Amino acid sequence: MSVDLAMEPAATVVAGACHHCGEALPAHPCLQEVDGRVRAFCCHGCAAAAEWIGRAELGGYYRLRSAGSGRVGDDLPDLSVWDRSDVQAEHSREIAGGREITLLTDGMRCAACAWLIDRAMAREPGVTDCTANAVTGRIRIAWDPARTALSAPLRRLAMLGYRPYLAGSEALERERVRERRRWLLRLGVAGLGMLQAMMLAEALYLDFHDTMPVATRDFFRWLTFLLCTPVVFYSGWPFIAGALRELRERRLGMDVLVAGSTLLAYFASLFETIRGGPHVWYDAAVMFVFLLLAARMLEQRARSVASAQVDALARARPAFATRECGDGNRETVPLAALQPGDVACVAAGEAVPADGVLVDAEAWFEEALLTGESAPVRKHEGDEVYAGTVCRERPARLRVTCTGAATRISQLARLVEQAQAHRPALARVADRLAGRFVLFLLPVTLAVFAWWWQHDPARALEVTLALLVISCPCALSLAVPAALAAAHGGLARIGLLALRPDALDTLGRATDIVFDKTGTLSDGRPVVAASEFFDLDGDGALRIASALERDSGHPLAVAFAGRDGLPPPATQVETVPGRGVQGVVEGRRWRLGRADFAAGREDDGALWLGDGSRAFARFVLEERARADAVGALQELRGLGLRLHLASGDGQAAVRRMSSALALDDVHARQSPEDKLALVRRLQAQGKVVAMVGDGLNDAPVLAGADVSIAMGDGASLAHRAADMVTTGSSLQRIPEAITLARRTRRIIHQNLAWAAGYNLLALPLAAAGMVTPWIAALGMAMSSLAVTLNALRLARAVPAARGTDVAGTLPVEVAR
Repeated sequence: MSVDLAMEPAATVVAGACHHCGEALPAHPCLQEVDGRVRAFCCHGCAAAAEWIGRAELGGYYRLRSAGSGRVGDDLPDLSVWDRSDVQAEHSREIAGGREITLLTDGMRCAACAWLIDRAMAREPGVTDCTANAVTGRIRIAWDPARTALSAPLRRLAMLGYRPYLAGSEALERERVRERRRWLLRLGVAGLGMLQAMMLAEALYLDFHDTMPVATRDFFRWLTFLLCTPVVFYSGWPFIAGALRELRERRLGMDVLVAGSTLLAYFASLFETIRGGPHVWYDAAVMFVFLLLAARMLEQRARSVASAQVDALARARPAFATRECGDGNRETVPLAALQPGDVACVAAGEAVPADGVLVDAEAWFEEALLTGESAPVRKHEGDEVYAGTVCRERPARLRVTCTGAATRISQLARLVEQAQAHRPALARVADRLAGRFVLFLLPVTLAVFAWWWQHDPARALEVTLALLVISCPCALSLAVPAALAAAHGGLARIGLLALRPDALDTLGRATDIVFDKTGTLSDGRPVVAASEFFDLDGDGALRIASALERDSGHPLAVAFAGRDGLPPPATQVETVPGRGVQGVVEGRRWRLGRADFAAGREDDGALWLGDGSRAFARFVLEERARADAVGALQELRGLGLRLHLASGDGQAAVRRMSSALALDDVHARQSPEDKLALVRRLQAQGKVVAMVGDGLNDAPVLAGADVSIAMGDGASLAHRAADMVTTGSSLQRIPEAITLARRTRRIIHQNLAWAAGYNLLALPLAAAGMVTPWIAALGMAMSSLAVTLNALRLARAVPAARGTDVAGTLPVEVAR
């Protein structure tokens, strides 16, 4: 029963938030009686959802929940596209009695939501099974296509506030879940076996005076053998398989030693059990497997943190898009059906399906996944909008320019995957050291066994086993990969992607940073502050300048964008690095750039339009420093870095930027060759140089620096030449990344020092017979756990100190 606000006393209205979704109430909320009380709702959709929940006798949901559901809204989405055969063939699978599909929803916020979904779907005709997971936000629905269309239960979900989305890479996700469950099962079997084996071993160890009857002792040993077998051959199979792979590849690695030590302890114990020998070492074998499995799972956790960015990027794009037809009607189509030139419609709160340009006058988009900035960004007509960003406040329309693998979000996903696949030189060195240590350890082990066989044959096997176990270079092999995996996860959260294998290590050693100015320290949005025209009207000069700059890719092109009317087409456009741009407009060759290049005059820092010998217009441009430039540079100075500015602009503009940002060393009128020469001079002085730039003419120096960072909104050529790319425009990422890189180097050095020190200490102790096999297993595994846990400290987010100072408007003196 819906009631009008004016008819109800104010005391009956729950002020502040919608009873169903928890969002703020409008000025005139919709009222609905629920459980005998009048409740306020933000929209008719939420009121209808509450009414259905009451009729279905599921009112317990409101008592159980700890958070509101998703907002329903007055207009439900068109879900008929889910009934298409091509969609179901790609995203669902056939099961006994029908089909099954796994969906995502962003409205499931607590266990009560999962409870409501399960029971609501159970009441839908044709739905045979449903499982909702509040932790992952996934819903698995099994239905009978002969009894109901898939859109019917999905419409019920949407009506309750849980809009369905396709779960991307479903096959990959299922395999990942299966793999995680296999590892957990292996760990559980190993843990249970270890506890039971240690309990039985304790009874054997406490028999100091050999008073235990032989039959009882043998019974305990055979029972321990039965407990140990699944641990060694099921839980320990990853190590055995790894050892077989290493032997096939004719190399000695950590898995050879782990598997060899485990199998030696197992079969030696079996031999002693059969012959009734004095000692068995089943407990060492199971402890070895359990603790190493735990260390490896912790390393995998660090890697999963690094890969979470790829998963988030992959899930960001919707599976369907709303396309505007030529007659003004709209249709819902699979994402693959979108083509460049189509007009896509995006509702408020939905993700953008493809890259494009905004058709409407204004809209707001949240770009947190791409740039790390949580605040929505205001876009105007003609601005670029990227796939995976979320439309806020109001619906928007965009004209599609890129789809599928060509979108920016797909390119970022590939960059992250490439960064994770890299194996830096430091990791390769650690692998070689571990391999050589194994090669060194084998003859040492034989020598120790021979010595003990001569002096105390009863302890020869025990001492040899302890030596093999305690000296396993697991910690050495894990020292670098675990730290790098955690560090890449931290980089992804900061918003920086490493594209070269050794970029992170080199960034941590950087002593000097060279910045470009336009588009790097400045905001990249210069404006025309003053202009003069000679023998050419102002509109004509601006149209020619706009035509030359339109496709140049230089940050200064923004100053001439958005002029009334389309500029005439420009042909034979060529960028002359450090000087300007030239091309043919309306049958005449024009130049735009420095005075000596464009007009044959002495350079004065302004931007000139001419034919190479004659001037037709002079433009004075102004630009602003990035909002966070002052704070970011202060942090870099606090890290002990020397800051340089190398710009193609004139002396006056560079000095103004330098004084505003307090830079240590400035160089004006720098061509690409001059910038590269500056970097070479610094390198010749023993400096480790980092270069930060974004333009076409920055590509040579980005490639020549020890480590280079390209701003995410810069030219693609700069990205290809750089070692790292930011996912947004904030300079704050740079000091955060350097701090993380230095922490990574410290932790890697700590891990390597610990691993080396442990092996140097443990090897002579074990060779001297001072360590039993189970203590050796405990020591080795704890060493591996120590380096892994130390590396996981990098997974914590680097604290951000966002700069709030904004430099004033600065005149620009321009060069390419």
